[in-house]
Amino acid sequence: MKPPPPLNYIRSFECSARHLSFTLAASELGYTQAAVSNHVRALEHYLGRQLFVRYPRSLKLTEMGEAFLPTLRQALDQIDHATEAIVASSRNRTVVISCPMSLAENWLAGCMAAFRQIHPEIEVVLHGTIWEDLSEQIADITISTRRFDDRPPSGVPLWNDQLAILCAPGLLSGPKGLRSPRDILNVDWIFVHGRQEYWQCMGDALQIDISDYEKGITTNASNIALELAAMGAGCVATQYSLARTYISRGLLVEPFPVRAASPWTYYLSESQLSKGSVVRTVRGWIMDRANAHVETV
Repeated sequence: MKPPPPLNYIRSFECSARHLSFTLAASELGYTQAAVSNHVRALEHYLGRQLFVRYPRSLKLTEMGEAFLPTLRQALDQIDHATEAIVASSRNRTVVISCPMSLAENWLAGCMAAFRQIHPEIEVVLHGTIWEDLSEQIADITISTRRFDDRPPSGVPLWNDQLAILCAPGLLSGPKGLRSPRDILNVDWIFVHGRQEYWQCMGDALQIDISDYEKGITTNASNIALELAAMGAGCVATQYSLARTYISRGLLVEPFPVRAASPWTYYLSESQLSKGSVVRTVRGWIMDRANAHVETV
């Protein structure tokens, strides 16, 4: 069986037929004029029929050329569409995740590192945020932290978070070490801007009056608050889900075994324009790991 002609011969013919010029076809395809002319001549030799009538400054399709062109164009369109589908499929193997920086560093980074071990064919882009920007529609999956009365309409909670008081281990020792909940009134508190109610929740849980307490440090990021606490700067009231990494590393401890329900938690939302099964694979992994995260509390 005779092998098919090279695809570049066919593309050279189609382009030349469209322009009725080897020179213009060469310009479009990035070949020399002589190369395009040779491609077409080789295709004519393969078919055993002439495709063009050649004039000194122009071309004209022969009857055979006119009959051959529609079928050939249809085949080229199918090839182009198939190629684009493969390229698009490759692009769609990338999943963009937007997540608060604190959770991205303290939990999601480990979650997605493990994911890549199992699914190396899926590229993951982690977009860490400090303040949520709802106008930024860059993500296939968005994890946001919201108060219970302001949850995203399509958001699924990762877990029901708890609040805890944490401090560096050094604050438990010495004559001024923390012995009872009231002792936290004698050390600096670390506040996260916009999350001051964490301290009120923990004050209620510890049954201490914190209404007149004003001594402390305020920051706009939970990770900075955790770092300050790890450096011995005072106590921090924060979501336990963020603190677990610091606790496991021995950087922070819970001075008192009392926790409170968090009015804020993390919600996962999927873009309506997300990439189908690839995003579902990532989403399913995150939710499974979130469930495992809760079970180990």
